[in-house]
Amino acid sequence: MLITGKQNLITDVAGIQVGNSASSQYKSGTTVLTAQQPFAAAVDVRGGAPGTRETDLLAPDKLVEKIDAIVLSGGSAFGLDAASGVMDAMAQQGRGYEVGPVRVPIVSSAILFDLLNGGEKSWQHNPYRALGVQALANANSTFDLGSVGAGSGANCADFKGGLGSASLMTSAGYVVGALVAVNPRGGVCLPGSNHFWAAPYEVANEFGGAGWGNTPPDLQLSDPRLAAIDHSTNENPRANTTIAIVATDAALSVSQLKRMAIAAHDGIARAIVPSHTPLDGDTVFAVSTAMRSLKSPVADQTELCHAASVCLSRAIARGVYHATPAENDPVPCWQSE
Repeated sequence: MLITGKQNLITDVAGIQVGNSASSQYKSGTTVLTAQQPFAAAVDVRGGAPGTRETDLLAPDKLVEKIDAIVLSGGSAFGLDAASGVMDAMAQQGRGYEVGPVRVPIVSSAILFDLLNGGEKSWQHNPYRALGVQALANANSTFDLGSVGAGSGANCADFKGGLGSASLMTSAGYVVGALVAVNPRGGVCLPGSNHFWAAPYEVANEFGGAGWGNTPPDLQLSDPRLAAIDHSTNENPRANTTIAIVATDAALSVSQLKRMAIAAHDGIARAIVPSHTPLDGDTVFAVSTAMRSLKSPVADQTELCHAASVCLSRAIARGVYHATPAENDPVPCWQSE
């Protein structure tokens, strides 16, 4: 039986904080994950159209072993500027990688495409730097889900997307959490229904309890519609890319975190159909606060990787479940159907 953390959020991993900011005018926003101390991180990109910043340095062979924050943002390439705002604000706080008398905040980032979601996008000055500053200022151990932060203007092929999070405890007592901005070209539910692909992993009706056991009688799991791709969105690319962070308090090396990020992509594939398309920029970061040492390195890491994928599937469904309507939305909210 899966047991969640106290809040069922990624911030159940001790030391982690998350902050959101958004603009209702632009129908977009930014989410920042940071921690009380710099943390080890890795990244894995499986989508064909990613937008990222400061990800090369997360490879195991690079000099910098710990970073200060990860930014998830809407705005496509414009949204990468949110990390600049976070970097500026952290520098003012005296945080960052020490180089002699200078400190350089290390802030990695990934963005999603939400430029065709019905919000105003004719800004004269890029708004994302300010959104990054505000998101960092809002960082806390509690935060909202749904149409907030990087998920503010997110959409899926079938329902409105959003910001999701989930956590669980492993059998060895480690905490694992996931944070995700859900904006895929694929769908999160079985075609023509409100039954989440992630239903087998749901804990305590956390996203509506619409499990596969209640599959509509006209839709069986062998139905060819489940293997079909809706190409209609190709002419109106209103959404693409799922960007996520998985975290743990287990002390993992960058190489081990890389493996965790790779495994976590299974959570995207289980919750979104299709996923990892040439038009998505699916990106997963993995971080460790290193609060607890591994007791059995192989067994513990195996369970941590599986837990990360399960958490990410659940977080995806929770982000969609908690989405709320806004003017000019191109798709309905799950709870309004």
